Amino acid sequence: MNMIESQYWNPKTETLPREQLRALQFVKLQNMVAWAEARSPYYRRSFAEAGFSIDQLRTWDDYQRIPFLTRDQWMHSQNSVPPYGELPVVGHEGAIRIHTTSGTSGRTPLRALDSRKDWFWSAEMWCYALWGQGVRSSDIAYMAFGYGSFIGFWGLHNGLEKMGALVVPGGAQSTTQRVKQIVDFDCTVVATTPTYAFRMAQEARALGIDLPASKVRTLVLSGEPAGMIPETKALIEAEWGAKAYDTAGMTEISTIFMFEPKDQPGGCHIIEDHLYEQVVDSDTLEELPYGERGERVTTSFGRSAIPLIKYRTGDAVVKVPHTSTTNGRTFDLYEGGILGRVDDMKLVRGTNMYPRAVEGIVRGYAVEEFQIRIEKVGIRDEIFLTVEPHVGIADHEWSAMEAQLGNELAEAHEGLRFIIQRAETDSLPRFELKAKRLQDLR
Repeated sequence: MNMIESQYWNPKTETLPREQLRALQFVKLQNMVAWAEARSPYYRRSFAEAGFSIDQLRTWDDYQRIPFLTRDQWMHSQNSVPPYGELPVVGHEGAIRIHTTSGTSGRTPLRALDSRKDWFWSAEMWCYALWGQGVRSSDIAYMAFGYGSFIGFWGLHNGLEKMGALVVPGGAQSTTQRVKQIVDFDCTVVATTPTYAFRMAQEARALGIDLPASKVRTLVLSGEPAGMIPETKALIEAEWGAKAYDTAGMTEISTIFMFEPKDQPGGCHIIEDHLYEQVVDSDTLEELPYGERGERVTTSFGRSAIPLIKYRTGDAVVKVPHTSTTNGRTFDLYEGGILGRVDDMKLVRGTNMYPRAVEGIVRGYAVEEFQIRIEKVGIRDEIFLTVEPHVGIADHEWSAMEAQLGNELAEAHEGLRFIIQRAETDSLPRFELKAKRLQDLR
């Protein structure tokens, strides 16, 4: 393997000239649309209602003819034709595994079927990220993950095995047991959510374990936008004495769609030889140019059991061209990774509040955990920020922190006042998967 190849899992496609990459994407798009139209009851009906058929897909301009797919439409199909809906091209007999979304309280999770071919593809997608982050077959990787029906890091596990790395499954373990195993097995790679990386670091301190002195050198983060918040990432890296890299995936495609490579260019490369991704205005559905924030829309070329075509993800992103980096990849990037959800923004007394922006500020202080709560007090909306400071913060230190934090949050939000409250040590909830730090009780 030469020096150039050593940077990439798939040197040919990761460095393919853009014109050839677009041509490859279009052939794959035509194949996927034809597959869905012929085999999926949902797409056959959806295309017919939109007056579209595969015969009309001759140029990229024709992509606009394809109707969008939303999560609500998918869920409606699933509820109308339980348990899997009409999107799949196979029934359970043609699949080898079922996975669900992590779910929301009171909401039925999305159920997804995958074939053996789909799981091979899922592992391949993870290999792009792992190889680009410096993981090799000599590594020992710990999966700090519950291994339930939530899709989580299943594909990552498969990708590590495909690369020949030794995998330590961390399911059905307490946080204490996981931290001890990471050290006992001399793990060099740990896969986790950003929130749980903090949780394990807290546990290590309580156990007297020096994580920076351990063999861990790489943290593969996923599941939360916090993986690309500079302040959060810097704290995680300091706690572990290791480099942290962001990735993002979704149950709907069964795997990741972007990754942060080893040179950390301030964004994540989209795996464009396996996906076609647009950024659109959520209201007009018009495609946005590079550099503008909008909603991510994806078409997957690899998942065959459930084709995913022009799916509105609800992810807020900003796409920038591949020329923003010098690492040789011709894949475009999402600057800052996933910026949150398009519906995450909260309007409070006429001012926009983004949870990601709040976290970026809070993580600059000596804080173990925090919660945001929005309530209507009388006729006025109020934001309460409950903060659990590091153990040992004295009252006078807290008073100074509270004032400085309040001022910084107000400056970042057009003078909007945050009511800051101190929480007792270990009183705020800890999270293993995706953190839920925002409550809107209005």
